[in-house]
Amino acid sequence: MLDVDPALLGDTDERKQLREVLRDFFTEAAASRDVSEHLTTGRGHDPALWARMATELGVQGLVIPEEYGGSGFSFAELAVVFEEAGRALLCAPLLSTTVLATYTLLLSGDREACARYLPGIAEGTLTATVAGFDDGGGGLRATPGKGGWVGSGAADFVLDGCGADLILVAARTADGAGLFACERDAEGLTRTARTVLDGTRPQALVTFADTPFVQIGQPGNAAAITGRVLDIGRAALAAEQVGGSAHALDATMSYVLQRRQFDRQIGSFQAIKHRLADLLVEIEAARSAAVYAVACVTASAEHLPVAASTAKVVCSGAYRQATAEYVQLHGGIGFTWEHPAHLYLRRARAAEVLFGTADDHRARLGGLLGLNVA
Repeated sequence: MLDVDPALLGDTDERKQLREVLRDFFTEAAASRDVSEHLTTGRGHDPALWARMATELGVQGLVIPEEYGGSGFSFAELAVVFEEAGRALLCAPLLSTTVLATYTLLLSGDREACARYLPGIAEGTLTATVAGFDDGGGGLRATPGKGGWVGSGAADFVLDGCGADLILVAARTADGAGLFACERDAEGLTRTARTVLDGTRPQALVTFADTPFVQIGQPGNAAAITGRVLDIGRAALAAEQVGGSAHALDATMSYVLQRRQFDRQIGSFQAIKHRLADLLVEIEAARSAAVYAVACVTASAEHLPVAASTAKVVCSGAYRQATAEYVQLHGGIGFTWEHPAHLYLRRARAAEVLFGTADDHRARLGGLLGLNVA
């Protein structure tokens, strides 16, 4: 293992308390909501629940410094939120707002932009996302115009793209890729909802046509920031995948101990025991990979790319296996719209390709570790 403080790899008393509070909150919220209600809405989430997360728990401001209205905690605390949100299949712009957009602003070093946008994120009154990060702004262009910058081009499958109040854009300029802010009602901004496998995480085609942009940070500074932000996003996603996998295992265990066949609990059959034991091993491996990636973010470790790609591969595989068993071991009911198993399966399959597929990251790891052979 590389040089990360071992204290970052375990739960502190504070994080355990946070986990308990979050689990109670999300369990209570899940009992009073129907996920299907949010699958066809433009925003894809319940604004009232989002507001409660900010006012009652301070989730959105966890990693935001106190000077910008947040609590100033570390990424390790935010990862606890993601694990519990994954367990509850939370419908909210958590990944796009609290990780991708928040860390883009923080890493940009632009104090004016941070002061303008981070307090709203912390208060739960502003949602945000990013566009153009996966291709380094290659599909978007920003040029100087009268009184500022204007942007043109399109970015597809933008997380929470229809509902976001703020879009942080990586776009090409004459000086290289730069970062820009585009606010909700900007002229020339068009959003088109995409049909996606996982309706609990809406995505959109976002088009800019001479749209006013506000530059963030230094010109040409985007490449290093977007790469780091995407790795932080992978670490957060890994924590979420672990939470979803844990739910699938717990729900399946509960079911096989209740369901009876041939006058026996089906969980007493050796074949079922073996499948669940194998799944537990996969989930524990995923938990280890996710915890290490989170620790690398928290410690600002330079080997985060290796940890993030490893977590992406391991956690995606575990979540895929966990949700497949969730559906199959529930029998026919696992395939019905009335049962939540299919929603977790959709989330697992969609998360598997978010920020790059497992094969993409195996290839990336080969390059990072010097294992690729020409």
